[in-house]
Amino acid sequence: MQTGVLRVLRATAASWWRHKELRRAGQSLLAQRLERETVLRDLGYLKQAASLPNAHVICGEGGTFIHLGWTTVLTLAPIERFTLATLAVARGTQFIDIRPISDVIAFANLPRVTRDGSVDPEPWGPGRSVSLNTYIDMAEQLGASITNDPRPCRST
Repeated sequence: MQTGVLRVLRATAASWWRHKELRRAGQSLLAQRLERETVLRDLGYLKQAASLPNAHVICGEGGTFIHLGWTTVLTLAPIERFTLATLAVARGTQFIDIRPISDVIAFANLPRVTRDGSVDPEPWGPGRSVSLNTYIDMAEQLGASITNDPRPCRST
């Protein structure tokens, strides 16, 4: 792991309001322990984002989501204010920016991305799922912009 990534995660953990309050209250050791746990958790998320084939980040008007198979990490903030998501995208995780999409109903009706990389034999109806590449194709047709595109010959 790059020291720059670790430095950013540490700064983010130290800036969290709860950790600041603990330091002000004289509980520096507890604040340090919680910050260390936060950094380790976030490092785990970054490692998953780098290793899982269907990991991706989605940013829309409702917030930013990091999809890691069976785990989702989210915030109500845009990606610009979600350090973990920004780091994941900077390290190569696919990023689907759905903020340009105007047809939210069509987007809401898109199938989900398969959690484990398997292909759904019946990709229709409730609970349907498709590959990340197929999902990106569908989202792009609705107006989404893609960063770190995994599809051949389309990376931006």
